Amino acid sequence: MADLNLPLGKKTFYKAEYDPFLLCPFPRQIKRDVIGITETLPFSGYDIWNAFELSWLNLKGKPVVAMGEFHIPCESPNLIESKSFKLYLNSFNQTCFAGFEQVEGLMVKDLSRVCGAPVRVRLLDSDQFITEELQCLPGLCIDGLDIDVNEYSLNPSLLENAADPEYQIEEQLHSHLLKSNCLVTNQPDWGSVLIRYCGNKIDAEALLRYLISFRQHNEFHEQCVERIFVDLMRYCQPEKLTVYARYTRRGGLDINPFRSNFEVSIENLRLARQ
Repeated sequence: MADLNLPLGKKTFYKAEYDPFLLCPFPRQIKRDVIGITETLPFSGYDIWNAFELSWLNLKGKPVVAMGEFHIPCESPNLIESKSFKLYLNSFNQTCFAGFEQVEGLMVKDLSRVCGAPVRVRLLDSDQFITEELQCLPGLCIDGLDIDVNEYSLNPSLLENAADPEYQIEEQLHSHLLKSNCLVTNQPDWGSVLIRYCGNKIDAEALLRYLISFRQHNEFHEQCVERIFVDLMRYCQPEKLTVYARYTRRGGLDINPFRSNFEVSIENLRLARQ
């Protein structure tokens, strides 16, 4: 980790002038090796980042405020370390730009360069803020299950024998009890997760215990979602599987990884905690 020169956990000077070199890549393969993904990805998808603290100056020096939506493909060799993303966005604050099109173009270029793959950027001006509505995850929430829990360190074996081959089903389950910790700073990351699958019925109690076992686990958001996907495929062997997490924001950014072996896109659902 030290060799990657990440800004996480370090005292930082916040630049207010545009600087694309504040962005720090983190190679995805480092953690994929740990969960056994060494060649072809077993999923497709992307990471949705939403920015709520975005501003720059127009050519007359008047501040502009905006919201941003960024789609980073999971096939990209690098993810972007989150603190560096925040520092990068803050660097727009005191720089003059001709308009939304110029800012969006710079962000596409900078983010794609660091990730190593094309990144989609969508900026919303203040007149569009009202169109952003709170929504709910689809399917059945499993948080109300009355279960005993004693595992708070990651334990994939909780999914062992969790799938019933006698009962084929297509269903959507979700939980708001996902919590993990930052890989570097140990700060808590709070999230909601949607599991959409087709195949052997997955025992909801076993699934909930497994998700709760992330509670003291240290990994980035993207890595947690990929781990959930791989563990469910290994132990439950669904024919089709989507894992989609919605994490609460920190520093004006939320990160929402989406991984699937049958869906190519998903709605950017903003939940109440976001």
